[in-house]
Amino acid sequence: MSVYDKLSQLGITLPPVSVPAAAYVPFVRTGNLVFLSGHLAKKDGKVWVGQLGVNIETAEGKQAARAVAIDLLGTLHAAVGDLNKVTRIVKLMSLVNSTGSFTEQHLVTNGASELIAEVFGSEKGAHARSAFGVAQVPMGACVEIEMIAEVG
Repeated sequence: MSVYDKLSQLGITLPPVSVPAAAYVPFVRTGNLVFLSGHLAKKDGKVWVGQLGVNIETAEGKQAARAVAIDLLGTLHAAVGDLNKVTRIVKLMSLVNSTGSFTEQHLVTNGASELIAEVFGSEKGAHARSAFGVAQVPMGACVEIEMIAEVG
């Protein structure tokens, strides 16, 4: 099954690349690797603001991370032209806006990891990952995630 068939089956439409909010580019390709800049969680087209451990629970944070993964896939599509060219999702790095006592950043980030594995399959979608709790994310977003992918 193609990546696009899987996305269609999941009811996912890829968004266009977001315009960077600062002095950076959405992605950089070097050799067979594509580095995607951090993407902020969005809900209804606006930054998904909140802090885990204050006004967002783990389950909602997981939904936010899934939303970020969809945005990342839209940017990856723009970077490579065809997601079926992706040979491996190499790594995700997740920054979770959370209190010092919140310890479920890994569970929040599963929202992105699980979607990536579902879209690309267990071999291509299996990736290394880091999930950090941070005091703040730009614009008050609850989650920011960046991705590295390998293409053929």
